[in-house]
Amino acid sequence: MKVFLKFKKLLLLPVSLKKSYIAHLWLLAKGALIYRFIFSHYGKGSIVYKPLFISYEAVKLGENVSIGEHARIEAIDSWLERKYTPSILIESGVRIEQRCHITAAGQLVIGKNSLISFDVMIQDTDHEYQNIELPVSQQPLIVNKTIIGESCFIGSGAKISAGTTLGKHCVVGANAVVRGDFPDYCVIVGIPAKIVKRYNLATQAWQKTNSLGDFV
Repeated sequence: MKVFLKFKKLLLLPVSLKKSYIAHLWLLAKGALIYRFIFSHYGKGSIVYKPLFISYEAVKLGENVSIGEHARIEAIDSWLERKYTPSILIESGVRIEQRCHITAAGQLVIGKNSLISFDVMIQDTDHEYQNIELPVSQQPLIVNKTIIGESCFIGSGAKISAGTTLGKHCVVGANAVVRGDFPDYCVIVGIPAKIVKRYNLATQAWQKTNSLGDFV
């Protein structure tokens, strides 16, 4: 019955959408037949479009996750002879648009129903740079847990740096460079990113704040 309904839907679609719908069905099948056996966990209904690279063994996808084309999702299990135990959890309902770059050597979580726009970078690692006799790329990693809360919106080109925690329903502006802890229901913009609005539970409205998140 389900196959018949999908075929009926295909027939009713305009020509311009038939190709994309067929591709969608193929990617669902690919997930069920291939990806669910190579990801650490692959939730029902999830779709991955033509990635550049994914460390499948360290990535867990919830249900109905969508990952756009040319994503690079990389787990670092060793660096300069030090071993790491990376874990990348992308919870149910997350949508990641094209060319997203995610890197983790520790724990990195993207909460359910969050939207990650195109060209976003999210990481839980920094390079040490203190030793001026060594190139930065040859120095140890600094690893700090990075968490994006549920129902967040990350604007295009934003950079979520190591050690950042975003609360529930945070909005990050395009091209923002984010580092630090941010509470639920806030709007974060700029370089370096600062809070400019928060949802006031008392008034049930979004209100402007100073850079510390205090209402003004």
